[in-house]
Amino acid sequence: MTGATATRLVYVHDPMCSWCWAFRPVLARVVDGLPPGVACERLLGGLAPDDDAPMPTEMRRALEGTWRRIETLVPGTRFDYTFWRDAEPRRSTFRSCRAVIAAREQDAAHEVPMIEAIQRAYYLEARNPSDRDVLIDLAKSIGADAARFAVALDDPRVHAALATERELSGALGVQGFPGLVLVTEADDGRARAQPLAVDYHDADVVLARLSAARAA
Repeated sequence: MTGATATRLVYVHDPMCSWCWAFRPVLARVVDGLPPGVACERLLGGLAPDDDAPMPTEMRRALEGTWRRIETLVPGTRFDYTFWRDAEPRRSTFRSCRAVIAAREQDAAHEVPMIEAIQRAYYLEARNPSDRDVLIDLAKSIGADAARFAVALDDPRVHAALATERELSGALGVQGFPGLVLVTEADDGRARAQPLAVDYHDADVVLARLSAARAA
């Protein structure tokens, strides 16, 4: 039909982004409250490429400080600080991003559970989702086929899929995570991308911004 449009809310994230963890409860309410005709799409932006080197002490302290700041600014967000002592942290998040893609490819219904399993492991259980074995165990815990997942995790095709999602995120103008962009596509192929400011406390604020963007 000429003039038809498709509208989606694109959520750009990294499962090992602490601000994404803080935004998770509001995001769930936003998704539940989306108006008819607006779908939610998740894109992986990726914070840090694969790296087996231990995280430098200064970076550890900075990120631990970020966790404490989040707890202050977003009450109700919790972290297990024993991670910094016990989990051998590395500045490496791309593998956890690929884990989400590998789980999603098995079954689209695995996507959100895999994201949340990684977040719980990282922030509440002091487990390191930079570790392949941790991710395989998490995939098994959500009901994915662990053997298939393990193969997909290292598949060049999954590496390429993450690269594509990161490119798409950049094309939408997302500079940091979490990012929200309302994308409206007409049937003539033209698209309009409208960034939406994140609110960590009130889903209704985000939904009001979405409604205003649709009406603009």
